[in-house]
Amino acid sequence: MKRLDNRRILVTGAASGIGRATALRLLAEGARVAATDVAEEGLAETHALAEKADTADRLTTAVLDVSDETAVNRVVGEAIAGLGGLDALVNVAGILRGAHTHECSLDLWNQIISVNLTGTFLVTRAALPALLESGHGVVVNFSSTSAQFAHPFMAAYSASKGGILSFTHAIAQEYGKQGLRAVNVNPGSISSGITNGIFSLMPEDTDWTLLGKLTPAVGEGLGSPETVAGVVAMLVSDDGAFITGTEIRIDGGTHQ
Repeated sequence: MKRLDNRRILVTGAASGIGRATALRLLAEGARVAATDVAEEGLAETHALAEKADTADRLTTAVLDVSDETAVNRVVGEAIAGLGGLDALVNVAGILRGAHTHECSLDLWNQIISVNLTGTFLVTRAALPALLESGHGVVVNFSSTSAQFAHPFMAAYSASKGGILSFTHAIAQEYGKQGLRAVNVNPGSISSGITNGIFSLMPEDTDWTLLGKLTPAVGEGLGSPETVAGVVAMLVSDDGAFITGTEIRIDGGTHQ
């Protein structure tokens, strides 16, 4: 008996990095998973990895732009119908773009907010009725160390993650008496598509000395997505039953 046997879980951003690692970890622990992302090829790779692990029979995938309200309502509805309900939602989908704040266009600002913050809201809103119906629903939202400590050249990203932080606290309070738990996971210094490509995402004249506070205090480099996935698996299981309305920072002691 695995701790997530028969748990029905929706994971966004599952085509790579932390989202993929999370989907695979939840499958390994017995869950049935609906995985979404904008990247169809990445989702196919996630499915192939599940096949190698002999867990693909409990995985479904769907292409989804979380900033598209119509698409969210349709895909989340289909995922819930396919799973026969929903026990947990893990909102991993997000983007990072860097710019000098005085040069950040409104279009860029809106793009980041739309995917990270509004996308988290849209998917959560669509999933809430089913989560509440389960009687033990869990929402795990991905904020960031940027929400509390911020980072230069990432004003829009930091603002979006700070919004997610507050949003999660709000729903934890609003729906707690109905059995819902809501928790923020705040990764930092984790190897992923975003962090590995950070040099191409920042302005050409970035002063990298301002980003010096990104080195973990433990280990010899960045943490792995699997490290974060293990924490998520705990949070959506009964092991996390008394954890809600709070943050778990996973950054190897980068921000002590």
